[in-house]
Amino acid sequence: MTAGKLPPIHLWGIDAPLEPLSGGHRNAVFRTSELSRDLVFKSTRRDEAQIRWLSPVLGAAQAAGLSVAAPIPALDGRYVAEGWTCEPLIEGRPFQPDELPQIAERIDAFHAATTSLPQRPGFAAAHDLLAMDSGGDVTLSALPVELAQLCRKAWQGLAGSDGPDSPNGVIHGDLTAGNLIHSETGPALLDWDEARVDHRAFDLIRTHPADATAAQKTAALAWEVACSWEIEPEHARIVARVLERRI
Repeated sequence: MTAGKLPPIHLWGIDAPLEPLSGGHRNAVFRTSELSRDLVFKSTRRDEAQIRWLSPVLGAAQAAGLSVAAPIPALDGRYVAEGWTCEPLIEGRPFQPDELPQIAERIDAFHAATTSLPQRPGFAAAHDLLAMDSGGDVTLSALPVELAQLCRKAWQGLAGSDGPDSPNGVIHGDLTAGNLIHSETGPALLDWDEARVDHRAFDLIRTHPADATAAQKTAALAWEVACSWEIEPEHARIVARVLERRI
């Protein structure tokens, strides 16, 4: 674990003052200062293959009109060094929750451009977890049996997932106002830690809220419970109580 530790910035050939950034609920986050272009260092649970998978994903996001902070390799070429990643700092004005529909067309274009990409190594989509136990941050066997059953019941409410018209594709997975800023180059979408191939409704309930169905919202609640259960247990239990009232 990297909790309580400073990032090994020397592995990127960097020597600069560091200061912690708030907002990282699951990871420690630091930024540099006094560089010509400052950087952000984050602790990560992801491995090298999972970070490298992001390369075409972030390229598609940029092509769709979203600014992103692409990972910067360390001096030895690795994107993950001693449990940390590095990326450029993007500054700007935070989004407000009701502003997310402003990027709807960009997210739609991003989804359309990533239909052929494979699943992120070690991850699983919600429909996979109807039969599988784990993927990414989700381990259903860690949940109480009844709660795991509720999550699967919620995911069964999503539309079909196979065939040429599949609603599955690469999603950001944590599309909230806290991960968006109005930068000098337009809307910037940060923190792709939960990106994976999954039902696009997990993104679209944010950008197309008027079209979101009750089943999609319930499926998203179930995902929040499952992916937070071991990492943010107090938060997961709060959301679980909401989920139990929905089903």
